This record gives sequence, structure tokens and C-alpha cells, in this order.
Amino acid sequence: MTAAVAASVAAAIPSPTVAVWHLGPVPVRAYALCIVLGIVLGVVIAERRWRAKGGREDFILDVAVWAVPLGVVGARLYHVVTSPQAYFGEGGDPVRALYVWEGGLGIWGAIAGGALGAWIACRRGGYRFLPLADAMAPGLLVAQAAGRWGNWFNNELYGRATDVPWALTVHRWDESTGRAVLDAQGNPEVLGTFHPTFLYESLWCLLVAAVIVLADRRWSLRHGQAFFAYVALYCLGRSVFEALRIDDANHFLGLRVNQWVAGVVFLIALTAFVRSRRVHGGRAEALERVDSSQSTPATSPDDDAANQPGGPTVTARADRPSPDRDTRPDARES
Repeated sequence: MTAAVAASVAAAIPSPTVAVWHLGPVPVRAYALCIVLGIVLGVVIAERRWRAKGGREDFILDVAVWAVPLGVVGARLYHVVTSPQAYFGEGGDPVRALYVWEGGLGIWGAIAGGALGAWIACRRGGYRFLPLADAMAPGLLVAQAAGRWGNWFNNELYGRATDVPWALTVHRWDESTGRAVLDAQGNPEVLGTFHPTFLYESLWCLLVAAVIVLADRRWSLRHGQAFFAYVALYCLGRSVFEALRIDDANHFLGLRVNQWVAGVVFLIALTAFVRSRRVHGGRAEALERVDSSQSTPATSPDDDAANQPGGPTVTARADRPSPDRDTRPDARES
């Protein structure tokens, strides 16, 4: 039996035994590094797509100033609210709710908090929110894909036990030290081999990002369609990965809370996507907001003044100088 387990572990994907390194008194945590890497990749991709839409080159950095901290706060709040036992239950430690570096960031809270931050940045910068959300969607998926590798370093959020060739070796973990627990001989204790759900989700995010980019080139996803597609497709995959996971989680009617959330958010995003395609299709959209006070009312050549001898000459819209901002009806749509 022991030989069989050892052979299974030897053929599986290895997991780190250390997730924290110290530079003098300063701890460097792999989980945090993965999150930071994801943020950098997401910003770079979003900035490139935003410039292609005609947006201001440095605006994505302005968005990140608001979206990143609010996204982290929202992610942590979601995790604490949906899994409160470790912090406020019997034997729990409320202070640990602040220990973001130990893991525990809910993607739903991250999306909500990050969206709020992006909306604030858009209001301050004079841009519409939905074009920005479309530009950021693939970058957000790449950021999530990178961030999931923090769970690999922490030996957490794995699935059911399995012996498939891509099974993941998981160690017994000490969260307080960020290291695997050692046995009497000083070797890391192995719990077994399990489905690498972190890897499944990471690959799914990259696949969805590629699908959205290709679909955008083919069908011109606008007016929030790329963002709604991102949310819907991510939820579809997440519901499957949640069904595989065996970590502690609260349940409702036999399903994990995150499965219910994924289902509800999927329906909302799918409805928003379908509605946007019906209302807007691939019609062009304006990036900037247009105030009604800046709109120039159209003057018809059929006006009475135009038909009166000696009346004022009416210039057609196409012949008039263009205003500083787009005043077409499309420019007022969200």
C-alpha cells in the first residue's frame, strides 16, 4: 500500500513545500507575488486594448489606482462573509480576517469591488464604464489565471482524490508559517494526490480570454458584451470546478454557496449579453460621456425660416463644422 502511494506521488504534479521566503525581517509570500503578477499582466493587456479603442493612453493606470484596492477589499469581504467560521466561529480569530496574504479572496467580491473602482475612475475621467469594462475583460481573465497559482504555492483549493496522470501532490500545510508540516524524519507530510482545480481554473481563464479576443475581432463585442461574456463563461467553468473541490465550504440545499453564486451571476451576465446584442448589435459606441448641454440641435432645411425669401440660410449637418465632442445619438448610449 505504501509503495503504491509513493509511486502515485512520484508520477503526480509536485507542489511546493515552502510559500514564504524571508529577506531579513521581511516575508515574501508567493501568494502575494502571484496576485501582483496578475495585476501587472491585466493592466498591460487592458491598456493595449483601451488604446486600440481610442482611449487615453494612461487612463488604465488611473483605473488601477481605484480598482485594485477596492477589488482586494471586496474579495476579502466576500470570503469572510461566506466563510465566517474561521474568523467569528467557535475558536475563530477575527484578526485573521485581515490576513489577506494567507489566502482567501473571493472572485465575486473582487469583480464587484473592482467594478466599483473602475466606475469611479470613469466618472472622474469623463469616460463611459462599459467600453472600459470591455477593454479590461481579457486582462482580468489573465490576471485571475496568474493569481490561481498562489493556491498552488499554498497547497490549497484542490479537488477530489485521484490518480490521473495530472494529479496534484498535496502536503499537510501549516498556514501560520507558510510551509509544509514535517514528519519525524524531517520530510514534508503528503496528504495524497488530488485534482488540481487551481490548474483547471487557470487554463479555463486563459481559454476564455482567447475566445473573447477572437470573438471581439469577428463580431465586434461592444456596449459591455465582452465583459458580460467574460462573466458568463467564467461562471460556467467555475461551477464545474466548485463541484470538484473538497475544501471546507458552506452549503445551501446540497450545493456549495459559490455554486449558487456562479449560477445566479451566470444568468444575470447571459441576460445582459443577449439584451446588449439585441439593442446595440455591433454598432459603434462613444468612449466619452456627452453632456446634454453640449449637444447641438439639428436644424431641418424644411423649417419655415429656410423657405422664406430673405430668410437665414440653413447649413446642412454634414456641412457644419464638427463640435469638439461627438453629438450623434449613439454617443449618449451607455
